[in-house]
Amino acid sequence: MSAYLFLLLCSLSLCFAQKPNIVLFLTDDQDIMLGGLTPMEKTINLIMNQGVHFKNAFVTSPVCCPSRSSIITGRYVHNHGAHNNSIDGDCSSRNWQQGPETQNVAVFMKQAGYSTFYAGKYLNAYGNPAVGGVAHVPPGWNRWFGLVGNSKYYDYDVSDNGVRVHYGNTYETDYFTDVVKRTGISWIRNMSKTEPDVPLFMIIATPAPHEPATPAPQYSNRYSNMTSPRLPSWNLHSEDKHWLIRNQVVMGPKIIENSDYAFRHRWMTLLSVDDLVSEIYDTFVEAKKQDNTFFFYFSDHGFHLGEFCMPFDKRQLYEQDIRVPLMVRGPGIPKAKMLEDIALSIDLAPTFIDLAGGSVPETMDGRSLKPLLLGEAPNWRTDFLVEYFGEGLEKLGGIQTCGAINDGYGVTVCDAWNNTYHCVRSLTGSEDSIYCELDDTENFREYYDHTKDPYQLKNIVKEEDPTVIQKLTARLQVLKNCVGQTCRSNNKT
Repeated sequence: MSAYLFLLLCSLSLCFAQKPNIVLFLTDDQDIMLGGLTPMEKTINLIMNQGVHFKNAFVTSPVCCPSRSSIITGRYVHNHGAHNNSIDGDCSSRNWQQGPETQNVAVFMKQAGYSTFYAGKYLNAYGNPAVGGVAHVPPGWNRWFGLVGNSKYYDYDVSDNGVRVHYGNTYETDYFTDVVKRTGISWIRNMSKTEPDVPLFMIIATPAPHEPATPAPQYSNRYSNMTSPRLPSWNLHSEDKHWLIRNQVVMGPKIIENSDYAFRHRWMTLLSVDDLVSEIYDTFVEAKKQDNTFFFYFSDHGFHLGEFCMPFDKRQLYEQDIRVPLMVRGPGIPKAKMLEDIALSIDLAPTFIDLAGGSVPETMDGRSLKPLLLGEAPNWRTDFLVEYFGEGLEKLGGIQTCGAINDGYGVTVCDAWNNTYHCVRSLTGSEDSIYCELDDTENFREYYDHTKDPYQLKNIVKEEDPTVIQKLTARLQVLKNCVGQTCRSNNKT
């Protein structure tokens, strides 16, 4: 064994009894393709420049509850069952609580000897009285501070270790990003005093930049003259895409104004997240724990702002919605390095358990990123599944709207029952593509070659060699039905 490798392994606590602390900063709706990291100067300096960032980080379902459920279970949506943001769709339902939630990452981290902490947004339907209300504390968490319902910045309730606590409308005491930050800082300090040798596992889940994207007052005038990036797909009406996209209309001045409003306010809220990351890190420095701590930064999915005439939202199969930031700093990780390997939302839970010295459950569909973080070169995946289950009022053209007039966003159509799809996203040295099949009355399909068309402007499914499509269809069928090891297998049909 080389001296370098020996020191590297030692730095990962393999030579010492003390296990590393692990922190996940999880944002809500933060894109990577539209400049979503631009406001994060402190975070970039503290984590990205002192660690690695993944050029090709993706979520496997681009909407909140399904993606968050994948993050904490390490499973694809078809295996954990939370198909959408509603209780009927098994978001924080009784089925979820009695099934997949019992195998969430905190359970395994606790078994590995960790004290566990969760603060912030959890699942969209969490805290609903119909499924146990705030008294339900998910298993495995020593310290629980979970938001009731969807992201808000003021006037919200949390479950504070199973007790409902209401927060009002005063910035100094109630702004949710800052409340989450203070809760985390308090816990780190308390654990450092009372149980200094116990390793810590934290998920700090901010509401930002999810709408209504209410900024802290000191940041409310930032970015006042900025507009969202005008990618080639911006405000482009496209007839070669599935029903929901074909039926969008070109945005007029008012809708464009609303979309740009959303863009600016999203960035404003992220400035408070940047403060949060910095101050949490400083608290680990204060406790002299920073050198034995892994800091992860991730978003539950991406976001679009005007692409293909969709003013703002997520839920689509396009790159803006499925690509996300992922950066990691920690012992043994090289500085300022970009990794091109595919990293997925379902990989986070296996990674945490692996770094903690635990045994990753065979039921998890994701793979530990630990070998990549250590600079190893494992036989890695070259494709993965993206799946989404659309919501609408009824099957005959039923749609769902997003936004609200009173939050400055306006209202836009963002989903429909037939916006249901499964895709195989392929990425190798020579191949960069996505092939999708819609579950609709048209049996619609989309295929994009990103090496020639990085903005997915032209659907070439009818032009591609039929044998290529046949192979992709077969591979998609495997991924749609995979469980555990068959999801992790890199064997293409």
